[in-house]
Amino acid sequence: MARISIIGANGSIGRVITDEALARGHQVTAVVRDTAKLGRTHDDLRVETGDVLDPADVARVAEHRDVVVSAVGGGDGAGHVRLIEPALRSLVTALRGLGGAAPRLIAVGGAGSLEVMPGMRLWDMPGLPPEALTVMHAHGVGLDYLRTVSDVRWTSLSPAAMIDPGVRTGRYRTGGDRLVSDATRQSRISTEDYAVALIDEIETPRHIGRRFTVAY
Repeated sequence: MARISIIGANGSIGRVITDEALARGHQVTAVVRDTAKLGRTHDDLRVETGDVLDPADVARVAEHRDVVVSAVGGGDGAGHVRLIEPALRSLVTALRGLGGAAPRLIAVGGAGSLEVMPGMRLWDMPGLPPEALTVMHAHGVGLDYLRTVSDVRWTSLSPAAMIDPGVRTGRYRTGGDRLVSDATRQSRISTEDYAVALIDEIETPRHIGRRFTVAY
């Protein structure tokens, strides 16, 4: 059982991660801006307000936890996308301040910076809409920042090229910086199985200090 703070637990991905963590017996603190919007109760769930851009506030909700999950910017609008890299900087600053007692950081990342072939990333593919490119590059900037951090235990989890609500199968394949595709060259994952992979990483750490990706 892990003690997990999920920042952005009201978001489209944060909600599913919260559900997966609770279903697996973890103690979850859902950190949100408006507690009334979470709309759920559970014996292992605490709900707190918090400002991810305030390192002191982050330290408050991170202290005495095992893991902090940043679900900021998971496709919940342009305003949230602009917060991705500043939020990660604030989180790292807060965790540094907690010293040796600092929890691990796991960030919801993006797929855009994944390689589709040598020298080409997903965001280089033709025909992508501007709003998708904005999200991709914002996550890319966040990942670039995390890769400069060596004194905080971090992991970034990139989804497949396509991630949508669907069925929880409990299965997925992992990769590093290369897009994972199936035999038909499709790269996809359900939000539910993305959450499975993230909680699996909490329970059995395999990617500390690096990014990994999941897809079917």
